[in-house]
Order: sequence, then structure tokens, then C-alpha cells
Amino acid sequence: MSKTPITVAYGDGIGPEIMNAVLKILDAAGAELEIDEIMIGEKLYLKGVENGIDPSAWDLLRKTKIFLKAPITTPRGGGYKSLNVTVRKAFGLYANVRPCISYRPFIRTKHPDMDVVIIRENEEDLYSGIEHRQTDQVYQCLKLFSRPGCEKIIRYAFEYAMEYNRKKVSCFTKDNIMKITDGLFHKVFNEIAAEYPEIETDSWIVDIGSARLADTPERFDVIVTPNLYGDIISDIAAQITGSVGLAGSSNIGEHLAMFEAIHGSAPDIAGKNIANPSGLLLAAVMMLVHIHQVEIAAKVHNAWLRTIEEGFHTADIYEQGISKRRVGTSEFADAVIAHLGETPHELREAHYYFPKKLTGTHKQKPKDEKILVGVDVFIDWDKGLPDDIGKMLDEISTDQLKLKVITNRGIKVYPEGLPETFCTDHWRCRFWSGSWQKVEKDEIVKLLNKINAAGFDFIKTENLYTFNGEIGFSEVHG
Repeated sequence: MSKTPITVAYGDGIGPEIMNAVLKILDAAGAELEIDEIMIGEKLYLKGVENGIDPSAWDLLRKTKIFLKAPITTPRGGGYKSLNVTVRKAFGLYANVRPCISYRPFIRTKHPDMDVVIIRENEEDLYSGIEHRQTDQVYQCLKLFSRPGCEKIIRYAFEYAMEYNRKKVSCFTKDNIMKITDGLFHKVFNEIAAEYPEIETDSWIVDIGSARLADTPERFDVIVTPNLYGDIISDIAAQITGSVGLAGSSNIGEHLAMFEAIHGSAPDIAGKNIANPSGLLLAAVMMLVHIHQVEIAAKVHNAWLRTIEEGFHTADIYEQGISKRRVGTSEFADAVIAHLGETPHELREAHYYFPKKLTGTHKQKPKDEKILVGVDVFIDWDKGLPDDIGKMLDEISTDQLKLKVITNRGIKVYPEGLPETFCTDHWRCRFWSGSWQKVEKDEIVKLLNKINAAGFDFIKTENLYTFNGEIGFSEVHG
């Protein structure tokens, strides 16, 4: 077998320890890998590399198309960009796949039958990273969804369920509140679900869905969800299996696949030989399946299962009365190597076969008719009450645009707002034609000139559009 080129990054904190352990196991198992190393993480950040990755690494990643990555430390604040987000978005790694499985009775958990795969959209949502400080008091983060992005991840989830003989796909959103963004995700889920009648489906508001996942995870099989929710619930799901240190993940795109543990770099225990390499090892098993070294994948996975059964446990999962021997990172690796060629006695044996290439596709559709019907003008103003700014803006209009409503943090304060509503210095002022009729863009320019001439500090505008006659913006609370 010819060797498969892969790119490896040792990362920060416990990263080098667990990567050494994993590569030692893969080598002992006979994995045919040609390894190239790149530098990422904290040292580069502190040298002024904003995204934490050596610029020369991009060409290597393009060449190998496979990236096994240990966790890194991203310094807080200071404009540092998340390396994970950068790589995921730069290479279009739209699907994050996180299996969460219980290993009872060998690892304590309240959920012995848990076997859930969380498929998380990986590029959009609040992770677009577009944030602004707009006034002295108010900050914003933009939540961006696209129809192609929703279609790709949802179709991938259904294709995954078909490929791995999963019976149900569940959708988690918050579309009772975010009716346009999360509403799009839910709508696309329903559209694509109709193409897979053999797969059972259900949909959950993310808060109660997360509660049910934490309480009765056995009712779920595959969960597909937007980026932020997926990030949170996959950590919860991993932890309730016994430890977040047990979970690996894959990040799948058309141009690259990245494999990693879901936990962080844990600098507080770095260098102490106590970290659990299991998450990164199981990510490496996913990598071996992806590159079609399926026999080696099964060999490593089954040796790991047998090691867990034998009670060789690192500190995070060690428990008196269940575990037999508390081991460090390197000793755990040695125990897995000693069990290569064995299969588990009680846990379910791992079997792998050449998987088909799963793709998340999206379909082109005719563009909707888009008509400009108004504008929201955001104003920084701290000189009085809602009625004061409202009466001043009532005097400002153009032939087509007149003040309809003013909100503060999304709630109506003018006209006829409630006096108890707490207001900041951030006002959304909606101007419209009176009946959602077409507005010329020149009218918005005229309006902004008048607002500016009146001494107001406008900080942002959002044009209001209808699409095929349906409004493409949220109505006003209150």
C-alpha cells in the first residue's frame, strides 16, 4: 500500500503529548502515512501572525488535503482570529461531524444506550465573525445564514444517515424567535427531508431539544443544527457520555478534511503526562476511514475499546470501583498498542468499509424578485426620551420615505411605546413608503442627508426588501 500524505500539527498545551501518543499508536498499527508537520497556534499568534498559522502551511494543506490537528491556544482578545474558524471557512469545511457514544459499564454515564452523531454547520451563523461596536453602550454580532449553506449541511446529514444506516435525523433551531435565519434552516430541512422518505425526522426548538438530549439522548440518532448550537450541544453530548476527552470530530469539505479532538489545549495540565489522547485518537480513526485505510481504522478502534474494557483509564475517566489502573498519556498509548489485534469482549466491535464520498449539495433556483421598500436607519443618540427623538424624526422625510416606528434593542418605543422600557443609546428608525411600495435608492440618500443635516449620528443602515412579495425582514416587537 502506498503511503497517504497527511499534514499534522502538534498544537499547544497538551497537544504535543496527545499527538505523540496518537502517532505512536498509528505507527504500531501499520498505518501507511507520509507525515508533513506544520506550525500553528499560540507561538505564531504571539509573533504577530493574526490567524495563528504559518503562511507556508496553506500550500501543504492544499497538497495533502488531510489535516490531523491537535488543540491550540488562541490568546483572548487583541484581535486574534480563531484558527479553527479560519481553516474551516478558507477551505469550505462545511460539515462538522461529532459522534458521541457511551461506553458503560466501563466508563460511568447515566445514559448507557447513547449513540448520537451531531452534524454541525461549520461556516456560517454567528461564527462569521462580523462584529461591531456601534455606540458607547451597544455592540453587535451579525448572524448570517445562506440557503446554499443550509442545503449543504442538511443534505450531508441525510446522506450520512443513509450511508451509516442511521434511522432518524433531528433538526435543532430557534426559529420561534429568529424566524428568518433559523426559519430558513428549518424550512430547508423540511424540503430536503421530503427527498428521504425512508429516514424518520423530527424538529426541536434548541432549548428543549438540548434538555431532552441531556436527559434522554437515546431518543436521538443524527442531529443537524446551525453552527453555534452545534458547538454547544456537541460538547454537552460528549460530556454526558463520560468525558469530553473521549470525543473526536471530523470537518469535511470539498477541498480538505480536518480531524481533531473537540476539547481544548488544557494548558493547566500540559507537560504532566495526564491528558487523555482518546479524542484525538478517535479523530484519527475517522481520518483513516476517510482515506480508506479501513482495516487499520478498525484495528486501532478495537484496540482502544479493549483498553477501555481492561480498565486502563486516564485521570479524566478514572473512577474507583470501575477502573483498574490509572495511567498517564504515554502509558495509555502503550496499553492500546498492547491490545492491537484484539477485539472488545462486551462493547460493540468496530467494523469499517470503504465509504462513499458524502457530499452536501445545493440546487440552484430562480432568483426571487427583490424590491426595495424602505430602510432601517440606526442612530447613536443619548439626548432624551423616545418621544423626543421620535418627534424630531417625524419632521424628516422624503417623497417616498416617512418614519414608521422606532425601536430600542428590538422593542418598539415610538410611537406609543411603554414608559417602562429601558433604552440605550442605540435606536433603529424604520422609514417606509406607507404600503411597502417600491422605493428608489436615491430616496435613501436624500433621507440620510436630511438626518445628517439635523445633527443625528447615523451608524448603520439596512435596506428593507420584499422577495416575491414577501417581506425579507423582521417586523417589530411590541
